[in-house]
Order: sequence, then C-alpha cells, then structure tokens
Amino acid sequence: MRYLSDEELKIGSRFLFLSMAMVVIQQDIQHIQKGAFKIKEPYMELLEKMISQAANERKKLRQNMQKKNIKVVTLHKNDSFSSFLFLCQGREEKRNYFNPAIRKKVEAIVQELMYRALQPYQPFASANT
Repeated sequence: MRYLSDEELKIGSRFLFLSMAMVVIQQDIQHIQKGAFKIKEPYMELLEKMISQAANERKKLRQNMQKKNIKVVTLHKNDSFSSFLFLCQGREEKRNYFNPAIRKKVEAIVQELMYRALQPYQPFASANT
C-alpha cells in the first residue's frame, strides 16, 4: 500500500540515488588519480564538474526534504535486494529495490550528470564551418 505521495517518493528516491551516484563518481575520481592515465586532467575536470552539479542538486533536495519532513533510511542490504524506509510527516513506506535496478538508476543519473556537465562545452565549434 502506498502511504507517501508520488512527489514525496520522487524527492526521496532522487536524493537516495543521487547520493549513490555521487559515491560512484568519487570512487571514479580516486581510480583516475591512482590509475595509469597519461592525461588525467580532462577526466578529473569532468568528474569534478559532475560532483559539483550533483552536490548542488542534492543540497536543494535536502532543503526540500527538510521543508516537507521527508527522510530516507537504509533498512538492510543483501546480495540481491536493498530495502529503504521513506518517512514523511508520520507516514512511512518501505521500498525494496533489486540491486541491478539500483545500478541502472544510478547509471542513468551519472549519464545525466555527464550530459549536463558537457553541455556548454563546444571544443571545435566555429562560425566559419
């Protein structure tokens, strides 16, 4: 049974999966720093821009969650599923996610952040072409 509105769930789940995406990006930054990349700077700049955008969005989500009194709590994880409890103004809803589905959601957010980070960048755009 659904106890939270679509908007409340949307805000809470976006916060949850965006937080996971930020962890993935931070791990990627560490891999690049420690890796045998010849030219690390472009990758680092892109990932750091993605982290910055994600942090700004998450800050707004957190403020919205505080305003609406929404909380997300991790209940338990195993090899196949992860359970989260969404709380809002005395109402609660437990959601179970299949871990590969979580991965897909996080991957989609990472791709979205990458697309947004690359948007203004037009390296070879020229008025004469």
